[in-house]
Order: sequence, then C-alpha cells, then structure tokens
Amino acid sequence: MNGRRTFVALFVTLAITLAACGSSSKSTSSGGGSTTSSTAPAVVSKTLGPGVTANSIKIGVSLVDFACIQQFIDFTRPNQQAIYQDFINNVNKSGGINGRKIVPDFNTECPLTSTSDLLVQVCTKFTDDDKVFAVIGNLSDAAQDSAMHVCIAKQHNTPVLTFQVTQDMFNQIPGGMLIFPGTTPERSSAVLFELANKQGVLNGKKLAVFAEQTSEPSVKKYVLPAIEKTGVATGTTAYVTINGPDTTAAQAQLDSFIERWKSEGVNAVFITGQDAVTKQFVEKITQQMPGVTLLTDIGDAISQGQDETKAGANPNPYEGMYYAGGYGAADYAKSANWKYCASIYQTETGKAAPGPLTVAKVNVGGKELTDQTYNTINDACQMISTLQQILTKVGPYVNAQNWVSTVNSFGPIINRGGGPYASLRQGKYDDDDTFQFQQFDSSLPPNGNWKALGPYQNISS
Repeated sequence: MNGRRTFVALFVTLAITLAACGSSSKSTSSGGGSTTSSTAPAVVSKTLGPGVTANSIKIGVSLVDFACIQQFIDFTRPNQQAIYQDFINNVNKSGGINGRKIVPDFNTECPLTSTSDLLVQVCTKFTDDDKVFAVIGNLSDAAQDSAMHVCIAKQHNTPVLTFQVTQDMFNQIPGGMLIFPGTTPERSSAVLFELANKQGVLNGKKLAVFAEQTSEPSVKKYVLPAIEKTGVATGTTAYVTINGPDTTAAQAQLDSFIERWKSEGVNAVFITGQDAVTKQFVEKITQQMPGVTLLTDIGDAISQGQDETKAGANPNPYEGMYYAGGYGAADYAKSANWKYCASIYQTETGKAAPGPLTVAKVNVGGKELTDQTYNTINDACQMISTLQQILTKVGPYVNAQNWVSTVNSFGPIINRGGGPYASLRQGKYDDDDTFQFQQFDSSLPPNGNWKALGPYQNISS
C-alpha cells in the first residue's frame, strides 16, 4: 500500500495487500438495500461516453495473474474471471443498470512484468483499443505506483474503481475519477490518533514516528499534522532505509534513533509502513524501550504478532499495539452485506460461498496453498455493487462528466465489503467510514487478534 522497493520485496508486499482486499480492507456498507443521497447529481452532459450504447456499458476488469508470482506467495485465487462474471450476470439478469447490460472486457496482468511500457499497453488497451467506459478491479501497478491510475483516469478520462489507493494517488487525478472502496492509510492514521486521544491513550505521552525513508513525504504531509491536532508532545521522527530482506543497516539506524528517543523522554511510537512494522524492528523497540506504547496504521501487523505467538515469544512484542480497525471478520460473516454477496454467488454457481472465517487449502504443483476464493467473491461483489450504485444514480446519460457530478454529490453508499458506514462526496473518494479502536491481544485464539476497545464508529472526516 505504501512505497515500493526491490522487486522481491515488492511482490511479497503486493501479495500481502492483495490478500487483504476482500477480507480485511476497511470497506463498509449499510447492511441492506440501496441508499440515496439527499442531493441529486447535476446532469452535466447529455451525451454517451465511450463504451456506452443504448443497451450496454462496456467495463474493463483488471485482474492480477497470481500464478506468475506464485513463488513469492502462499495463496492462490482460482476462477477470478468466472467469479466476476457471476456478479455481472446477476446484474444483467435483473435488467442491467437503467436498462443497460454490463459487457466486461477482462485483462489479466502479471506484476512481475509491470514495466512502464507494459503499463501504457494495458492502459491503452482498455481505453484506446477496447474503448471501455470505466475500469474496475485490481490494478497491478505496483512498480510504478500511480502510473496506471493516472494514465487511465487522467490522461484518458476513464473512471477507475480499484483497491490500494493512497491520498497522493488521489491528488494526481481529477476529483471523482478514482474511487477506492476502503480507506487510505493517511485517513486511517488521522482516525487512529483521534480515537487514541479520545480514549486517553496519549495522555502524558511523548510520541515519535518510525517509518521507512520512502514514506517521508506522506509522513510529513499527513501523519505529523494529524498528530499535531491531538496536542500530544512529539519526539524525533525516525526514517530508516530498508532495501530488501537485509535490514542490518536499517536496524543500526533504528538503534541510534532509540537512543535519541530515550534522551527525549519518548514513551510512545507510531509505526507506519509494511516493512517498518515487521518483527525485527518492533522487537528492537520493545526490548530497548520497556513499557513503550505502540500504535500503527498497518493492519498486517496482526500477522506479525500472530507469528510471534506461534514462536512462543514472551512477552509478545506486539502485545497492546493500538490500531484503528474496520469491520471484523466475525462481524462481517453475520452481516447483511456478506449474506448479499454469498447469496449471489450461490445463485449463480449453485455452490455455497466460503466465508471470511473459512480457511481452505488447495494443492498446486505439490505446494499447499491457501484458497482465497472468498477474497475474490468479496472483491467482485464490492466492485460490481459500487459500480451499479453509481451508474444507477448517473441516470441515462452515462459519461465521465456525469459520473464525477454523481460521485461528488453521492453521500451514503453501500459498500458490500464490510461494516455499516460508508460515503462519497466531493474531496472524499475513499468511501469507508467504519472504524473501531482496537488493540492486539496475543491471548485471543488461535494466535492473537485485534481486541475491540469500543463500538464501531461512523467517522467520515
């Protein structure tokens, strides 16, 4: 989600973040039927955009070729295209969107070959060659960050609905042309500090930030101002250079910062970045700063804490780490949103949908992998449902101008990926508003989990 580094590290990070897309990314819903905003979108243009006819809308569907990065990951996502097609079929059977059927244009991309030239080829295939109205799905633009998004949404004026978006990506693209059914790391961080401050966690604390060097612009632009709003005292911000799996130099840099923090009286550390929150750094901080309060905006910290539990670490260095989490898997499994997605899958396939608490294994080439069919179901359900809601409200004149007008005045929206609160409005294009203050508890079965420290809250700021 954050900065990318070497290719091997890149694909490990990509695998982690994509694994979260359908199950733990903080995407939300209001639980049942459709919602409407009190503000009707203005009809800007009475024309039809590319890929739109009287009875159809062509939509580009971007999928990641997980097979080409199989050596770097321990999971697989079979039947992605078929599952997306199931959800598209369900919409089309019910009359489509305002009488128009969705015509999918699938493209599967290998992140291992995500060079600049390939990104341009994928972008122009969707826009210039196939003339789609919008592009949805997982854009495997890991090596180039926002290059694919900019090419499609800005240079070719084509709406994009995708995962793993940062605020800086939004800043590069005209408002409303890029939609993320989740929450940017920058907004998650701000909410974390707000909730921690309300709970009194930061009372009497001196807080320092630990981040990767590549995260420095984001930390300065978003994290530090959010901390400043809380009024908590701060120590030196630590940026370390992490280059691939050898973290020796980065750990030495952290040692120096820890000594400085001790002299400054720092007793709380906020950790941001997929690599920064890994155990070699967290272990060092907790060992050299006993009693330190830890906070993070990285949900995958939970897997690191669980690994420490499995290894018998006592104390677990992640114990008590604070996080602003979204809708938990156990809650989502009982929700109307998951029932909606699962029912469509069963209707279209005749098979029961594996749920968010299901752990399924499959043998691929002699290697046991986790089957992430659930994640693909959830991704497809999120994408198609969000697309359907926006286009339904756009009305008969489907074009980019009316899309933007609709998004900017949308208000509450159902996001089929999780909890009860979500919204879109001008300047806010990551829709998730469901947050809960949480803390890692290694005693929760089976190997530790986030423990709720209060109810879910609707935070749209």
